[in-house]
Amino acid sequence: MKTKKNDFLFYTDWDERVTGSASALAGKLAAFATEFGLSGNVWQQWLTYILIMHDNAFTMACERCRVLPDSTLMLLAERDLGIFMELFKAGNEDFDEDEKVLTMMLDYKAPYDGECITEAGRRIRDLSHRLASAEDVKAFTHILTDHYFRYGSGMYGLYKAFRVDPSAAAGGELKLVPVTDSADVTFDDLVGYESQKKILKDNTEAFVSGSYANNVLLYGDSGTGKSTSIHALMHEYSDRGLRLIEVSKPDRGRLPQILSEIKKRNYRFILFLDDLSFEEDESDYKELKAMLEGALETRSDKVLIYATSNRRHLIRETWGDRSDMEYNEDVHRSDTMEEKLSLASRFGVTIFYPKPGPREYLEIVRSLAARKGIELSGQELEDAARKWELRHGGMSGRTASQLITWLAGTEKQ
Repeated sequence: MKTKKNDFLFYTDWDERVTGSASALAGKLAAFATEFGLSGNVWQQWLTYILIMHDNAFTMACERCRVLPDSTLMLLAERDLGIFMELFKAGNEDFDEDEKVLTMMLDYKAPYDGECITEAGRRIRDLSHRLASAEDVKAFTHILTDHYFRYGSGMYGLYKAFRVDPSAAAGGELKLVPVTDSADVTFDDLVGYESQKKILKDNTEAFVSGSYANNVLLYGDSGTGKSTSIHALMHEYSDRGLRLIEVSKPDRGRLPQILSEIKKRNYRFILFLDDLSFEEDESDYKELKAMLEGALETRSDKVLIYATSNRRHLIRETWGDRSDMEYNEDVHRSDTMEEKLSLASRFGVTIFYPKPGPREYLEIVRSLAARKGIELSGQELEDAARKWELRHGGMSGRTASQLITWLAGTEKQ
């Protein structure tokens, strides 16, 4: 099969992906199918993956707006996509004799029973099916540009959560990588906390709708569902352009770089700072304050910061902070304390997640047990819940979930 070397205007790395023998390419396609849990016409699905993941002038324009059908950019792109469509529609007869191994990828049989497809794999498969139904290059192009407009291009068009590449954390060039194994949780998975979930969803709904929204701090006892609530936003709003970037503590000093990387993309980004707190000798909080205040170089209406913390006041303070005038020769009393306390106030919305009381804890246990089909009487379940929380750190949603996991496991033995 001729790959039309150097014929592409936009998808310029096509040839790099097919260099080497047909056997080597077949191995790449098998690895690709295994990674995403795909089967069927893996050849078409692989081409679809290339089209999804490519960032170029055409795909970026489609991400921002509906590209006019008679624009020069569209006509040039149709030239590229006409070549892709020929490759896409290839059948057994289109492969040369020394490429026959690739025909096995036109009807790939997965090595596992049942469906093991990933969320990203499902998106690749569905778009591949739509592209396969196109009767001509204009229809093929329309299907693809509609995908770019709805979901975007590159990794942001395929995945919904990201983190900083660990290899870049030590001062190298910033690189964001997708989180490919994130848990697909929903707000229904978090029992109770209805008012907290409503405040969080209302703020996020305004954000993805292009209206005014605030940075959010979720604080309270551990195991109460703060992080689960943030992850549930991805299930709720990823199809509307919401993307999550988890920023670990070592990477928080790179927040300005992350913002510079993403603020020109046509998405709504949440920078997720989990378990946020600072010790008294740490000064990184000053950079975070500048971002929350919207300094000119960091201001963006497409980026919000959502943070979770077990502490309402994020920076550890000491009694010395309250007496800085006497001991540190500060002119104004307690200015050090005020500076530290002001970080939490920079979040426009603060949501408190309290530890559940006995009644709420038992309600969480009953609800989770019903979902798992735990066959215990009400009294047996209540007794197990009380014993469990005494031995496992007290009453919380996390403790209840761990109990139900243990009961479900022991029932199957």
